[in-house]
Amino acid sequence: MKDKDNKFSIIDTGMTVDGSVVGNGNMVVNGTVKGTLSGESVVISEEGHIAADTQARTMTVGGRFEGRIETTGQLVILSTGSCSGEIVCGDLVVEAGGRLDARVSCKAPQKGKR
Repeated sequence: MKDKDNKFSIIDTGMTVDGSVVGNGNMVVNGTVKGTLSGESVVISEEGHIAADTQARTMTVGGRFEGRIETTGQLVILSTGSCSGEIVCGDLVVEAGGRLDARVSCKAPQKGKR
């Protein structure tokens, strides 16, 4: 029997999705997403690129992000990541070396949404 809470999606290297992406559980972007993206936990790998309006509970940026991010929990920009556009988040963490060129608004995270 499969565990319904353990969902995992990958947009792999060399793959480009242009349109609307909706995922439940964990989503890893190694390729490119353009348009809109919605998910629970989104990770952009070093090779990944998102140019989209994005909504997620949590998000980790190790590659490139351009657009609007809205998270109810934590947004982490790793040392290899770059983020430009507009950010609305609960908590923001930027590692040394990470690039942030965005309008940022941090709000108190919703209880239990971290």
